[in-house]
Amino acid sequence: MDFRSAVAKLVEEATGLDFETVNRLVEIPPQEDMGDYAFPCFTLAKTMHKAPNMIASDLAGNEKMSASWLSKIEAKGPYLNFFVDRGAFAKEVLSEVLTQGTAFGSSDEGEGKTVIVEFSSPNIAKPFHVGHAFTTILGHSLARIYEKLGYKVVRMNHLGDYGTQFGKLITAYRLWGDEEALEKDPITELLRIYVKFHEEEKNDPSLTTSARENFKKLEDGCAEEVALWQKFRDMSLVVFNALYERMGVTFDNYNGESYYAKMADQVVSMLKEKGLLVESEGAQVVDLEEFGVPPCIILKSDGTTIYGTRDIAAILYRDENYHFDKNIYVVGIPQALHFKQVFSVLKKAGYACADKCEHVGFGLVKFQNMKFSTRDGNIVLLEELLDESVAKTYELIKANAEARNTDMSEDMLREIAEKVGLGAVIYTYVKAGRERDIIFSWDTMLDFEGDTAPYLIYTYARTKSILRKAQEQGFVPEKAGSELLKLLNGDEEFACVKMINDLPEAIKKAAGSNEPFMVSRAVSGIARAFNRFYNNCSILGGEDNERKEARLALCRAVCDAIETGTYLLGISVVEQM
Repeated sequence: MDFRSAVAKLVEEATGLDFETVNRLVEIPPQEDMGDYAFPCFTLAKTMHKAPNMIASDLAGNEKMSASWLSKIEAKGPYLNFFVDRGAFAKEVLSEVLTQGTAFGSSDEGEGKTVIVEFSSPNIAKPFHVGHAFTTILGHSLARIYEKLGYKVVRMNHLGDYGTQFGKLITAYRLWGDEEALEKDPITELLRIYVKFHEEEKNDPSLTTSARENFKKLEDGCAEEVALWQKFRDMSLVVFNALYERMGVTFDNYNGESYYAKMADQVVSMLKEKGLLVESEGAQVVDLEEFGVPPCIILKSDGTTIYGTRDIAAILYRDENYHFDKNIYVVGIPQALHFKQVFSVLKKAGYACADKCEHVGFGLVKFQNMKFSTRDGNIVLLEELLDESVAKTYELIKANAEARNTDMSEDMLREIAEKVGLGAVIYTYVKAGRERDIIFSWDTMLDFEGDTAPYLIYTYARTKSILRKAQEQGFVPEKAGSELLKLLNGDEEFACVKMINDLPEAIKKAAGSNEPFMVSRAVSGIARAFNRFYNNCSILGGEDNERKEARLALCRAVCDAIETGTYLLGISVVEQM
């Protein structure tokens, strides 16, 4: 049951105001003594010709404003405050969770609609660094969130596998490539020769000429150059896919720039036919003054296309093949202008799909008191960050297990450390709004009492431990629909149930704003509410077996809610720690 909507329905029936307006105005009061939901009566002042406080007072006494799940309704100034019956609320919310399990929060709002999420998109033959992690983690989470709401999601990895850099790589490989080193560690070897090319190019202009010639051969489809390009691409993907697999990330499509490059001529022809291309300093551009953005270059002065042209081709391809309802680009904020230009070109050309495209930007990644080995002087590799996080987590978990004399095998310790360590990194990217810069700090990331993945995972494991002990003692949680769930009406219990009830709405808001932190905030709230309940209420103690079983039901619901939320963020939970 959606209690917010139920409140809105009562107000609609009593006032005649349309449901959408009422539902939008219903608030969650800042203080508990103001109720669980509130409706501001200012909107009704004009139609009812009364002061808002008088309207609130009249509505509080209206016989239509009553329901079995409400304990009372009272007016406070211009606000109408609704207090839910705690027992009825607990029974309704927990019955839904206990019935659905980790399917809790699912919706069919996206049924029949397709969302494309383009994310990660690393450059072939270059290291996968922590900056790539931002788009990868955000995109992975958004894809899962949209799927939770019933959308068909297509995960796109728009690889950077085209451009003059490949002419340089082909030249460099022929001059200085080490085949054995390439087979052993392809990214490192390709980076080495790429850097060497730039160093040597400063004193040898012929290298620049050679690189241009090799890229031209690649564009023309010459067999030898294409074979080398394919080799570099395939080797890079092996490395990238190992990292994706470790993080649980998958893709449906790996079409990169090279795939759409062959369609660029069609884009140029289309824009010419529509009379949208104008010359500017030798280049062919589309003027976008009416959109308030600079002209978009389509053809450079030498007649070649650029990545903007290829992005336009990609959108048209996706529209034709997927008929998307939303096409999301999870790309850094610095690319905001580029996407405005690309979308504006399509809009000016008359394509309706332009309004279905959206750039989801994100901030920068910074470090606090961290030292990592790097391979190009300023690159922090994601793999190294993950390894370091897992290693530090392992030491913490091992020390904790020894202190508690917990019997854990080495394999179990390693498995737990891998999940918690990766979760710590992932959560750092999604714990706040995506446009905020991230500052990594081990003390913050691995704090088992802070706003961290270790805290969430530990809370889940603690709750699972309670359920295991209860089972050993012969107690089982109450089932969905049980009247005993109404016993969960204490302050800590009610606060926990309320936080669980907020999760489905948080998931919808996360999709609506493309902000996974809406989910992380909700899950963190559930964990904190549960731990307050755990610290202040006896779960397995005492002789009140009915309350004991009801509280175990709350524990099970907390587990399902936390697992649901962490999954949407891309984080795995563990059964014990």
